[in-house]
Amino acid sequence: MHILVAHNRYASAQPSGENKVVDQEVALLRAAGHRVEVFERRSDDIAGMSLMDKVKVPLLVPWNPSVRTELAARLRAERPDVVHLHNVFPLLSPAVLAACADAGVPAVATLHNYTQICPPGTLQRDGRPCTECVGSTVPTPAVRHGCYRDSRLATVPLALSMSVNRRRWWSGVERFFCISAAQRDVLVRAGMPAERLAVKHNFVPDPDARRTGEGEHVLYLGRLAETKGVRLLMTAWDELAADGGVGVPLVIVGTGPLEQEVTAWAAGRDDVRYVGLYDTAECQKAIAGSVAVVAPSTWLEAFGLVVVEAMAAGVPTVAAGHGAFTELVDDGVTGLLHRPGDAASLAARIRRIAVEGDRNREMGRAARRRYEQGFSPAVGLERLVEGYRTAIAVRSGGGEGPPPVGNKSNGSRWGTRASRDGDSR
Repeated sequence: MHILVAHNRYASAQPSGENKVVDQEVALLRAAGHRVEVFERRSDDIAGMSLMDKVKVPLLVPWNPSVRTELAARLRAERPDVVHLHNVFPLLSPAVLAACADAGVPAVATLHNYTQICPPGTLQRDGRPCTECVGSTVPTPAVRHGCYRDSRLATVPLALSMSVNRRRWWSGVERFFCISAAQRDVLVRAGMPAERLAVKHNFVPDPDARRTGEGEHVLYLGRLAETKGVRLLMTAWDELAADGGVGVPLVIVGTGPLEQEVTAWAAGRDDVRYVGLYDTAECQKAIAGSVAVVAPSTWLEAFGLVVVEAMAAGVPTVAAGHGAFTELVDDGVTGLLHRPGDAASLAARIRRIAVEGDRNREMGRAARRRYEQGFSPAVGLERLVEGYRTAIAVRSGGGEGPPPVGNKSNGSRWGTRASRDGDSR
């Protein structure tokens, strides 16, 4: 097949699960013999723009006419079978949809978060779940609260884009790839067209390193942000330390807005190590050396890449018991779930998974089996190609193809919690 992938790359200063997923899917498709081209913009480029061009960037968020012209011309010249859309904020914009329509090329889109129904895409405000904008034609609550970067001004372009492009998204994409059944359930309840929503979990390449021993640390790997549960983890770890600890240190890998706070908290402690950013090989080694990987997000994660990366290495996880984590982590089998937002519950689960050695090893083996069955490259390739062929068939009038997964966990070849057949960090 001939596929064109469109993606606005996130800034390289902070780790991006979406960037990683896009790169891995492109490499996977190419290795399988498919022709893959990339149409992208980079948020890093904004820093090098003139002052006048920087001022114009918010105006391009709802619609970038030059992108429509450039992409449509490229599609007419290259005639790909399908366009796969990922992130379009802030430089691509939903103008990519018009370009696909102009050239008559079917489009699929991976929904990495909740930007279709929530301007910042998190369904969270002030550290708590928020659905004020869900179902609204005009998401004024997000503007009123300044939900994006705590700024009303910065939120306006996102809210405007969500409002004016809603119908364009819902009618211009043949198949939306939801990265979990939990995410799909939320989007269907919010009014998105159920017949266009299919579950396609992200895959993870088989790592070079797997756990072979007991593990040397508990690991947090991800963005240092409130929504990722970093403050919750610090509180829980302090409770554990006050009660004698768990015998291994906490290692924190990543960067983000809470970096200074994490650095200060970890300073001078023997039971905590903050190591900053790691490259891919270092991340794999850190995961393989873990007693457990912790994912305490306070927002409803649409996926949870780090959980699957831990599975691939044969390492169990402790994760918040909501969002996609409830279908990724089989509680008591491949890891443990804690009560969302509850530091005492998180501390108890970390202690349990760290001190019960035999059970930990058993969960690690089960996690690896789950990875092989649902999140390997072979499974990922099959689902990508199946989704593309379905979109092409629908556009050409050949029928709907395989049905998307229903919003009940009743089993499906596309993967649900019942079938145990599954990005951000």
